[in-house]
Amino acid sequence: MGAAEQSRTEAEIATQPGCWRRAAEVAPGLVGLPAPGERVAVTGCGTSWFMAQAYAALREAAGQGVTDAFAASEFPTGREYDRVVALTRSGTTTEVLRLLARLRGGPATVALTGDPAAPVMTAADDVIVLDFADEESVVQTRFATTALALLRAGLEAHGPLPADVKSVTQAAVDAELALTQPLPQPVLASVQWTFLGRGWTVGLAAEAALKMREAAGAWSESYPAMEYRHGPISVTGPGRCAWLLGELPAGLAADVARTGGYFLADSTAVGLDPMADLVRAQRLAVLVAEAKGYDPDRPRNLTRSVILDG
Repeated sequence: MGAAEQSRTEAEIATQPGCWRRAAEVAPGLVGLPAPGERVAVTGCGTSWFMAQAYAALREAAGQGVTDAFAASEFPTGREYDRVVALTRSGTTTEVLRLLARLRGGPATVALTGDPAAPVMTAADDVIVLDFADEESVVQTRFATTALALLRAGLEAHGPLPADVKSVTQAAVDAELALTQPLPQPVLASVQWTFLGRGWTVGLAAEAALKMREAAGAWSESYPAMEYRHGPISVTGPGRCAWLLGELPAGLAADVARTGGYFLADSTAVGLDPMADLVRAQRLAVLVAEAKGYDPDRPRNLTRSVILDG
């Protein structure tokens, strides 16, 4: 890939504001999204699991009902739920398809997918196809955030979100800023990154760290912000970065400063929606990958979908 040639991953990252706006437009009329008061579980694998975590925490914070999130391979099928939401970009992920088969005849199921011809179309009771956000890239970016945007918009349709959570359309405006703002040089020059979140942004932090590992083969970790000081802060120091997505806990900035590491909490300082801040982390992953001579479109040891034998 030439120096001036844009990777497919980078091109897909840039389309996210438009994808989020479209998700916000279609969400109110969709069948299958959780209704207030339902007991809901959300599931997926990898990136989809982290989006499930973010939505589950946000739905509970909005007072719309008990919401749990599980990796599809660890789903407790003995628990009772009114509805299960499954996220699967490809619609072919083995663990998700097996889980939906086990749940048939039980709770209502709805799947969010990018491919209208995938096996998941007949595996769930209802299917929401986000083909406008599907991707060619192995590393997920726009499909995952668009799925979360749609679920956020579904919450908005049933009532106000917490006061500190923006609408999806406002988040899209922030994402446009996130695509153009230069990243601080100390972040680009770091050799290790730890992403932190609180509440619904814990899932976003986990996803940011995963992007760094997937696209750039980089040493990245993620933790709830308040747990970071219970041991993980020991990894932070000169040449290393702690990046907070969302609410800033009292004293955290000073604690990071004492390590000599660089602390990035711009989303807190300027009011950037945490999902838009995740867009900046996606951009960082691409930049670090290219600086190391890696192709972000062809990450090591990964395939677009995990399909298991047997």
